[in-house]
Amino acid sequence: MVYNSHLNLLLFHSFLQLRYHFLLFAFYSVYNNKFQLAIIKLEKGEEDIDIYLEKKHDLIVRAKTLISKEIKKEEFFTDLNDSYEQLNHFDKHDLLKKLYNELFKIIDDHEKLLKSDSITSILEELNTNEENIVGAIKFYNDTVVEFNQLSVSFPSSIIALIKRYKKKEFYRNEKREIFEVLNTK
Repeated sequence: MVYNSHLNLLLFHSFLQLRYHFLLFAFYSVYNNKFQLAIIKLEKGEEDIDIYLEKKHDLIVRAKTLISKEIKKEEFFTDLNDSYEQLNHFDKHDLLKKLYNELFKIIDDHEKLLKSDSITSILEELNTNEENIVGAIKFYNDTVVEFNQLSVSFPSSIIALIKRYKKKEFYRNEKREIFEVLNTK
């Protein structure tokens, strides 16, 4: 009789431990999968942004070549040099945005450039590409919000701590402000 009650108690404790381990495994699996999905989305966003930034770079280089022939000006886009390839995608974006604005300033100063079909074609491609960049950055930033929210909120922050995930950076300052507001709630 004592043997049966001791055996029942052991079985009950084993069942509780098994249930506890199963719950831990389920918790880990669910939140780890959320992180993995966010990481895949971040990588896709970075890949798309890199493709569009590279296209923007190529279009600006083409525009520079055409403009230098048309207006006989060599000293512009001086920031476009060999060190471009060593820049991270945030710095590439900032540099290309600066050059993009500089390109339009040059065109505003030299209206005869708009008569060139080649330059007009490049400007149209640049505008379409800029829309693609904005879309890719929005996708990336939205995913960063999702990833960072997982990193700081309980219980997923435990997984972030175990896996040593760090907060990701945004492309724009207003997204940082939005995340800080979310963080204080």
